[in-house]
Amino acid sequence: MTKELKQEYTLKISQANKTQLITILYEMLLIYADEAKEAHGREDRTAFREGIRKARGCVNELLASLNFRYGLASNFLQLYMYINRELAKAEVRNITEPLDNIEKVVNQLHEAYEKLGEMDTSAPVMSNVQSVYAGLTYGRNSLTENLTDQGIDRGFRA
Repeated sequence: MTKELKQEYTLKISQANKTQLITILYEMLLIYADEAKEAHGREDRTAFREGIRKARGCVNELLASLNFRYGLASNFLQLYMYINRELAKAEVRNITEPLDNIEKVVNQLHEAYEKLGEMDTSAPVMSNVQSVYAGLTYGRNSLTENLTDQGIDRGFRA
């Protein structure tokens, strides 16, 4: 993941509600799977394994987010376990076909969660963060980000 993409996702995460956080994890999982496939194409075994490791980290976060008070959680558990097995298969056998299988499943989950995210009007999970406003200002094609509300209460509160 490029530095710019990391910054973009950091901003997205700081402004996201619970549903949007799950959507972001799906996006990141897909990015890491793509990076692993690209590394495999270059025959870079280390980068291939690193992409799989990062994708597995996203799956672990998704597993940790499951709330078993709801019946659907066991269905998601099965899907996430399947994804984990496919990631392991790709890494052990040094093949990319399992990554294609993962992308099919995760793309459908991502699509469903994007629709849910549009209906979810809850507040962002992180409430004590800087507000960022971006827009084209002062010249052609230049993007300026302005941080607002940088008061002394930003950060950990006692």
